[in-house]
Amino acid sequence: MKTNEIFGIKGPEKECTDQKCPFHGNINVKKKSFVGTVVQAKMHNSAVIEWTRKVPIPKYERYTKKKTRITVHNPECIHAKEGDIVKVFATRPLSKTVHHVIVENQGKEKHYEERKEALEEGRTRSERTEKKKETEEEVEETESKESESKVKEE
Repeated sequence: MKTNEIFGIKGPEKECTDQKCPFHGNINVKKKSFVGTVVQAKMHNSAVIEWTRKVPIPKYERYTKKKTRITVHNPECIHAKEGDIVKVFATRPLSKTVHHVIVENQGKEKHYEERKEALEEGRTRSERTEKKKETEEEVEETESKESESKVKEE
């Protein structure tokens, strides 16, 4: 079933042989759609996308941010990379965790690389503080052992 348009979205010019592609394969998409950012595209023909949403907390009359992550099929003709903003439609289950397919690549997200680097730097900073705490504890233990041994010698 080859189609050129899905819900008003034009198909890519690039041809592919992927059977799970909504444009060149034989898979149908449903009307449920999402827009998110590709966070991980290391898997073969699959990607992880993420988007944030605000969830109300009625008790405090405020909102909290939550992230939603789903695994999606990334067709060869679209080939979205990390940092791309993509439109995703629901489909039948394609594998154990994949129930959506990327239909449109809307371009790069601004400042994605900077945000990713800041997250990694924060992780390394927290790892460094943990290592400092561990070394301080080890130093205290050795000092206490040395003081005990001096007391025994006297």
